[in-house]
Amino acid sequence: MTIEQGDRKYGSAAAAIAMVGGAASGVIAKGITELGALAVVFWRMWIYAVIVILFLKIRGTPLKKESFRVSWRGGVALGADIMLFFSALRLTTVANATVIGSCQPLLMLLIAGRLFGERPRRHDWLLAMIAICGVIIVMFGSTGVQGWSPAGDLLSVGTVVAWTLYFVFSKLSSRKIESSQYTGATAVVCALFATPFALASGQVFDVPSGNAWIWLIILSIGPGFASHMLMNWSLVRIPVWFGSTLTLAIPVTATVMAWVFLSEDVVALQFLGMGIVLFALALIVLGQSNAARH
Repeated sequence: MTIEQGDRKYGSAAAAIAMVGGAASGVIAKGITELGALAVVFWRMWIYAVIVILFLKIRGTPLKKESFRVSWRGGVALGADIMLFFSALRLTTVANATVIGSCQPLLMLLIAGRLFGERPRRHDWLLAMIAICGVIIVMFGSTGVQGWSPAGDLLSVGTVVAWTLYFVFSKLSSRKIESSQYTGATAVVCALFATPFALASGQVFDVPSGNAWIWLIILSIGPGFASHMLMNWSLVRIPVWFGSTLTLAIPVTATVMAWVFLSEDVVALQFLGMGIVLFALALIVLGQSNAARH
């Protein structure tokens, strides 16, 4: 195995673990019902930021001021993504929020060619339209399901844009600074960006209970610190289309978790739409993979 092959192997494994953490994030956040969505974002991001800063300090690579110059755009995009996603979870099902979020590769089709030289093929656009039809089926199937509203689905669409921007900024920044520096700087920027919104909502003035603190810390360490550190580390070692496509693991994993731990209802029509989305996106990814090898 060459060094390049080894890097890609370990990078793929790290990205896959990060995506499982991403699936757990929504389930845990929705489960902290005693706090408002923006309060969960506030506490989660500041705990996460402190953990990353301490980690870098202990490792002997303290956060550098110049890292913020490279990372601030990613931090803003991450803050917008998390605020929109956690808010969406209070208004729609975990299945809907994650299925809609999984359409991020569709936006990557539009911009990957310009930024990374990865040109989508003609039939990729047809598959993209099929995936969008699958999302519509998921949303239609949610009508009447407890815990769903169209406002939540619209917020989920916003997360697609924010997450795509974060993904692009992360890839571009990986060429300039070490991944742990990027993770630390984006964590601080994200927390700062989210704070005014959380304060304006008044939600942060509710003091979390002991149980809520436990889940906030788990949310910050696992899906927060570990997942983002692994994802940013992996993006240096894997193609952007491959990292983007691993988001396909999130809807299925998150839906199963929500069904098991939150007792969320999932109807057959939602599974049908989810299958269509994942099938179309998988074909896009496989096509991009084959094209990259030739």
